[in-house]
Amino acid sequence: MDYLELGYIGLFLVSFVSATLIPLASEGVLMAFLAIGYHPVNCILVATIGNTLGSYLNYAIGWIGNTKWLVKFGFSERHQQRFSIWIQAYGHWLGALSWVPFIGDPLTLALGFFKTRVIPTLTLILLSKGIRYIIIWWIWNSLWL
Repeated sequence: MDYLELGYIGLFLVSFVSATLIPLASEGVLMAFLAIGYHPVNCILVATIGNTLGSYLNYAIGWIGNTKWLVKFGFSERHQQRFSIWIQAYGHWLGALSWVPFIGDPLTLALGFFKTRVIPTLTLILLSKGIRYIIIWWIWNSLWL
């Protein structure tokens, strides 16, 4: 599927799906949209909303999850205890790391599973995703102008 042909809907879909546990690179698609002349503010907003909603989905799935699911996906009780200690120590502040490749997506799932405070967690996820896309745009703009 060519996401560029779908316009902002394509950018939203890639951004949403890339925030779930399905590996996609929304950053590359954002740069492609910028390269062909889409408005930067619109691109940043659409990518941020899509990626944030994808992370919120992870959080919600984690919230309703149970330990049997984690064991099924290879997380032993030992792993669960280590995550629990880590999340209890830092709590909703870990939402600020949701943008980090490879760890951000499972982290949002874990934040939901261990039931961190909802509003602060979701706010930090939104801010971190938006800041990441702004930085990507700023780097892109610096390199190509």
